[in-house]
Amino acid sequence: MDTLTRMRAFIDVVEAEGFSAASRRTGRSKALLSKYVKELEDDLGALLLNRTTRQFSMTEAGHTYYRTAADILKEIDNLADLVRENNADLKGRLRVSVPRTFVDAEVGQSLIDFAKEHPDVSLEIVAEDRFVDLIEESFDLAIRITKLEDSGLIARKIADFRVYACASADFVARHGPIDTPQDLSRIPFLIDTNSRWHNNVRFSGSDGNTISVPVSGPVEVNSPQATLRAAKAGLGVAIIPDFIANPAIQAGDLVTLLDEYIAKDRGIYAVYPHRRYLPAKVRSFVDYLAVWFRRHQR
Repeated sequence: MDTLTRMRAFIDVVEAEGFSAASRRTGRSKALLSKYVKELEDDLGALLLNRTTRQFSMTEAGHTYYRTAADILKEIDNLADLVRENNADLKGRLRVSVPRTFVDAEVGQSLIDFAKEHPDVSLEIVAEDRFVDLIEESFDLAIRITKLEDSGLIARKIADFRVYACASADFVARHGPIDTPQDLSRIPFLIDTNSRWHNNVRFSGSDGNTISVPVSGPVEVNSPQATLRAAKAGLGVAIIPDFIANPAIQAGDLVTLLDEYIAKDRGIYAVYPHRRYLPAKVRSFVDYLAVWFRRHQR
């Protein structure tokens, strides 16, 4: 009997939290699963599971073995999926975490276009404005609009991204001049509460240091689309993503401010767990988005 079979039986038992549950889940008998786990323990010379008629738990050695064995089997399964998918049409479920800002904007069409071109892929889009735990919550990948920070995830930049400080020309005429970030502290500001900084807006100084400016104003809302409408109505200055603000800027409904103070180190990223063998459906999805954005360059 090979080690992988015994290893898989052990993981099945641990993840099902017992031999009976593992038997029902896998279709293998309790006796066979017990036999495989016992053979694995004998081969390792260590007890992995404490088991009685009433209790089930892992030993310290079991915890250590499980963490590494689960990663090994995931790599093996991913490799098998990669080979199968490279020799067949893309299919299966693809679970993606996407910010609402992205889904609701014109760029959200990229997701629909992918689904249209790959009808055998079941695309599950979960739109919410928080950083999900991809592994714990079983996501294949996430789209993130951010300045990317260090993490244990793999990231691929699929498009450039920036924000604009903008307001209506009428508002600027009434409250200007607005020449430095500090000027924002004396005039109405529209706060998108999705922003990490809320009432303190951050800019980049000419020396590379961060400038933090306290702001307040008549509207606070967790929607860049609503913030855009308030800015067009002349209620204040707003920080708005370029893919939402561009049409209003091009139409002359908004003017940009403080461009030289806006950091340009942001991007739209596809992020996914560290996997040596990336499933083909994930790789194809990310490739598709990168090409889509090049074709629809803002």
